[in-house]
Amino acid sequence: MAEVTTTPTISHTPSLYWLALGTFAVGTEGHMIAAILPRIATDLSVSVEAAGQLVTIFALTYAFSSPLLTTLFGHVDRRRILLSGMGLFVVSNILAAVSSSYELLAVARVLLAMSAGLYVPNANALGSALVPPERRGRALAIVSGGLGVAVAIGVPLGSFIGISFGWRMPFVGVAILSSIALIGLLIGLPKDIGQGLSAPSLGDRIRVIKRPGVGLALIQTVFLGMGAYCAYTYVTPFLEAVGGIKGSELTGALFAFGVSAFVGIIVSGHISDRTGSRRVVAFAFAAVILDYLAMFFIPHLLPPEGAKIATFVLVGIWGFASWAFFPAQQSRLIAVAGHSVGPIVLSLNASGMYLGFSIGAGIGSAVLTRLDVVNLAWVSALFVMVSFALLVATGGREQHDVSRR
Repeated sequence: MAEVTTTPTISHTPSLYWLALGTFAVGTEGHMIAAILPRIATDLSVSVEAAGQLVTIFALTYAFSSPLLTTLFGHVDRRRILLSGMGLFVVSNILAAVSSSYELLAVARVLLAMSAGLYVPNANALGSALVPPERRGRALAIVSGGLGVAVAIGVPLGSFIGISFGWRMPFVGVAILSSIALIGLLIGLPKDIGQGLSAPSLGDRIRVIKRPGVGLALIQTVFLGMGAYCAYTYVTPFLEAVGGIKGSELTGALFAFGVSAFVGIIVSGHISDRTGSRRVVAFAFAAVILDYLAMFFIPHLLPPEGAKIATFVLVGIWGFASWAFFPAQQSRLIAVAGHSVGPIVLSLNASGMYLGFSIGAGIGSAVLTRLDVVNLAWVSALFVMVSFALLVATGGREQHDVSRR
């Protein structure tokens, strides 16, 4: 298996924050589009279901292109790949902002996914290389923290800008953010930082998947992702159907979702260390399932004002529980696969997450063509139930595998 060798000698904390700004831009672009899909559909004269396929296109491209491109360019200097990925990301956002047709916007989403898939894993790799070994955990927390802040702040802000100034402006804003990150990285990232870093091969990845317990755990990530994005892709019509939330209230709901998600990410890591990651994963599955089922029944059982208040509460629980899953699942996968292959299994988990997002968005589109939008709730719950069932079924065997590591 490919070895990583690097000997950082000084602190490069500012560079870590430039890397985090890049992941913030990537996370904002990747998740903000759900809130502005109806406006995109209207402007480009397509259905909301068709516009939802833009989410599927992005997530599916990311899931497969990230490991393939990282492997393909494994011999190329990591710093050069990182900067090229962010440069392409800037250009792709501009292309999305000026797209005059659905087809051109779809092409832009493919390019955005490919560039994001190149940037994020290389940002994590270089972030680790910037600091001594004893500080790598904190360095990774800073770099990946950009994604968490994107969910908490970037997505609701993108929604507000899209509602107030049109769907193209959020892409312009992300292009500006990523341009700033690119300039900061060009100036601040040491020119020799990518030397000595190598990427795992496809064979390395396959061998990790075959390790006991890893494959089934990754399948749980896929089904959780399916459940998450089956509804979230169509969050605008979904929240209006469940609780009558629309307009400026939608921005408030997305902000509640984002802040709760950020808290879930932070709390999950601490609780996982104390009680075990499996328990946190189980809690996340159960909470998301109950939350979805409650959102399905709310419009049938409560008057409009009561439904609106309840929906805001459930949106917060939705954000907290669904995003609390990911740090706990990462800790769990490292324990199951082994620390020596931690970076590979986390990369596989990210691909599994985006694969789930893509399938969920596609199934959500199919549901909308046949059923009322509120039915996205119970369909999403079904997918998470599959994850929960797999978790329960593999409990004893997984603990045995972990004890042998």
